[in-house]
Amino acid sequence: MKQKITNALLFIVGTELVGVLSSILSGGNFSAFYQSLNRPPLSPPGWLFPVMWTILYALMGYSAHLIYESDSFRKKGALILYDAQLFANFLWSPVFFGLKSLGGATVVILVMLVLIIAMLVRFWGIRRLAVYLNLPYLVWSLYAAYLTIGVLVLNQASK
Repeated sequence: MKQKITNALLFIVGTELVGVLSSILSGGNFSAFYQSLNRPPLSPPGWLFPVMWTILYALMGYSAHLIYESDSFRKKGALILYDAQLFANFLWSPVFFGLKSLGGATVVILVMLVLIIAMLVRFWGIRRLAVYLNLPYLVWSLYAAYLTIGVLVLNQASK
């Protein structure tokens, strides 16, 4: 039991660290850049993003732990998809905030969505709770895609 708790914490902390590293590599001054952009309707305040991502990374990490602990022969492929979508997630902030590439960030988030859906399909056949834990992540990522595409369109139009 102690080993499972330790493994779960390692997955959660590891996933959270991916988010922290992405943030560090993004250059830091998120608020000023975000406020300078034309944003689509229903854009949240900037403070909500780190709160949501902290919660979502914890859920993602625990879901990956559930897959890792399963006896399924398909878990390796599922965890590869988990890592791939997490890498795409990692790239979004440095591309959007660091490089200030709105088009690049749009491509990254669309690839990320495809990988999330593929991951959820794989997780479904292994441990459905892992899928349910990621549904808020999928919904938030769809919302983030709306925001990213909206920012791209609105800021291209204003030039």
